[in-house]
Amino acid sequence: MNHARVSQLLAAFPTKHLLVIGDLMLDEFLWGKVSRISPEAPVPVVEVVKEEWFPGGAANVARNLAEFTRGVRVIGVTGTDLHADRLKALLTSEGVNVDAVQSHPCYQTVVKTRIIARQQHVVRIDREKRASLQPAHAAAALAQLDALLPQTDAIIIEDYGKGMLSPEFAAAVCERVQRAGKILAVDPNPNNPLIWKGVTVIKPNRAEAFASAGLPPTEPIDPPAGDSALLEVGRLLAEKWDTQNLLITLGEQGVMLFRPDAPPLHAPTRAQKVFDVSGAGDTVIAIFTLALSAGATTAEAAELANHASGIVVGKLGTTTVTPGELLASFEP
Repeated sequence: MNHARVSQLLAAFPTKHLLVIGDLMLDEFLWGKVSRISPEAPVPVVEVVKEEWFPGGAANVARNLAEFTRGVRVIGVTGTDLHADRLKALLTSEGVNVDAVQSHPCYQTVVKTRIIARQQHVVRIDREKRASLQPAHAAAALAQLDALLPQTDAIIIEDYGKGMLSPEFAAAVCERVQRAGKILAVDPNPNNPLIWKGVTVIKPNRAEAFASAGLPPTEPIDPPAGDSALLEVGRLLAEKWDTQNLLITLGEQGVMLFRPDAPPLHAPTRAQKVFDVSGAGDTVIAIFTLALSAGATTAEAAELANHASGIVVGKLGTTTVTPGELLASFEP
């Protein structure tokens, strides 16, 4: 894809309205330095010098979209704790509409804390209590979806397996979106096997794809076009899931796009250096879906998403790509 075509698509992005539905999280980063080993146990003592917080999970997808358009909304649930207040404030500050986020004391806001010393990821601490979406809250979310669908160009479902997406709720969302004729993208979770109907694209990573296909993981083959195990997974998932496109992210190998009317398309990674893969999959599904809504072909959308992912993995922390960075990555 040439620079002029990318510029044309980017110019259309700000006019688009997208809705993200899924498990909302707060990412916390504690940056520090290590100068000694603890006298209490053979572990490093991290002296914290900086704390940062970012939207995580489905909220990170919304944050990625907000770099390109202000027409972004989220549907999800949080607790009534300080973490929920911080998460909603962060999203609001980045231009994401949180009016459809429900906060109730029966839920605990999911927080993932990463401790990083000298650019090394030391440990991650997860604070969460999985709770299924209550029937009354599911009904309220579907009512919000019905109200927002007419002015929405595309919907992204982000399943991190934290309880937001039950089989009944997911089926109701898919039925409504399909009836409205809107683009629907899904980031699935193999630990929460759901039936997807009328989906535009499903985006697992390699490990998730093998798990969802019921096959044991294998070592990647280079080039991926010759990876018979991966190709078989793509074939099986195309049969299992009612989806128009299957986009498998392959880490340092880029992405592979499976379509019913064309051979698998491999886009090799654009990353020059890989510092942190946190949230790279969120960037891929955000840019792929946004590009489709702007009129890109699936091949163009995959290439844009792959470029965007290559940029974010070269940064530390849960981060995003800007329109300027994405356009620059296509310069000859």
